Amino acid sequence: MKQLLEFLGFICLVQGVMGLVHEFTDWHWGLVQRVGFLDGYEIYASVVLLVLAIALFAVAENRESG
Repeated sequence: MKQLLEFLGFICLVQGVMGLVHEFTDWHWGLVQRVGFLDGYEIYASVVLLVLAIALFAVAENRESG
């Protein structure tokens, strides 16, 4: 379970960073800008993904590895 949480945290971290990179540099990376209902809210969604990644890493750290 700990490894699954770490994997999901890593995916959220990467997608959040890629969404912010897309917004500030206009490079076409990540999935956040491709989700239609997030039009105009891509920066907020990317920040939420970063916060979710930190939360998932914290939960994974507190879980027992057995």
